[in-house]
Amino acid sequence: MNRREVIKEIGLSGLALSVFPFTGSAKTSKSFFRVKKNGGRWWLVDPKGRLFWSIGVNHVDPAGLRYPDSEGIWHRKFDNSMQKWLTEVRKDLLEWGFNTMGWNQEVVTINHQNHNHSRSFTFEEYQWLDMPYCHMLPFIESHQWEIETRLPDVRSKGFAEWVEYVARAHCDRFKDDPNLIGYFYSDCPIWIHNRPGTEWKGTLIDPELLKSESGRKEARDIAGTYYKVLHDAIRKFDQNHLILGDRYEARHPIAHEVIDAAAPYIDVYSFQCFGGPATIKEKVGYWANYTKRPLLLADSAVIQKPYTRGWPAPDTRHQDTDAYREIHKVLTAMPECVGFHLCGAYIENNVRHIGLKTQLDEKHANTDQIAGQNRAIQQWVDSMR
Repeated sequence: MNRREVIKEIGLSGLALSVFPFTGSAKTSKSFFRVKKNGGRWWLVDPKGRLFWSIGVNHVDPAGLRYPDSEGIWHRKFDNSMQKWLTEVRKDLLEWGFNTMGWNQEVVTINHQNHNHSRSFTFEEYQWLDMPYCHMLPFIESHQWEIETRLPDVRSKGFAEWVEYVARAHCDRFKDDPNLIGYFYSDCPIWIHNRPGTEWKGTLIDPELLKSESGRKEARDIAGTYYKVLHDAIRKFDQNHLILGDRYEARHPIAHEVIDAAAPYIDVYSFQCFGGPATIKEKVGYWANYTKRPLLLADSAVIQKPYTRGWPAPDTRHQDTDAYREIHKVLTAMPECVGFHLCGAYIENNVRHIGLKTQLDEKHANTDQIAGQNRAIQQWVDSMR
């Protein structure tokens, strides 16, 4: 079944057919990252005009070095200085073949009262990092793991006012930074699904709406308003950087109406997808084929077996480096894919319990294998330039 038949089958309006042709949201200035189709494949292009495939790592937070068991290393080695630490982060990531810091925020608490992440880096901290990065704009707490904040009416004046403030506070500062790839919105937003603890919040769109044409029209209006309000606020202050949008959870239901509504207002579709190479090929591959647009696997990892189950993790876990290699095989065969950001973390903490480094700032044993795979991917990119 081709895309036109799919759209007809699920009952979408003619809008869906007209929005997928891609013109891009950001300016195509060579001073900033942009997207380009080259030889039948979508790519990021860096500010110097070179093809760029984002090899990223997520969850970069120094608090993992400040546990009592960390033996004071934060003060001894880094002199209580974020600038000194971020210089070391950059050195490590580049040495290990990463060319991007994805989403820096790290999970720090998981319990029945909250499921919190560390803060975003500031503009100044990104300058100390001095390498390509993505930044999440705190427009909305619709993350599937967030259990404390009610959802807003995204078509309300109040929501638009908040969005304008966020864009003004963040984007006006970031607008001239050539290292910024683009902006994320929400991490796995609950458009039509819930996770344990979020049921009380409801969803941004009532799934019942999708059962009738009038309901689907309403769903398209809700999603279309949301994406337009966020896009227009960003572009009011920053016309240079890519909009990476929501980071959809590919293993949960996603309304086609939401994906279609986003199309005119984003530059790259972003997805989270765990479960391994076969799951990624099925779930992310479906949306790649449906949109035919630039797509980023913004968060994924496979834990090496055996490991003790539980969330938060009860003890140290390790990246499955064989799966990491196989995921890259899947993604490099997907012409829409412009990168893969590993669900790190950089420093192991006592919640995620997985990292490229320990709480003593020592490299984990399999980090070298991750680095080797990253270098192989960079060689592939170089061969395509």
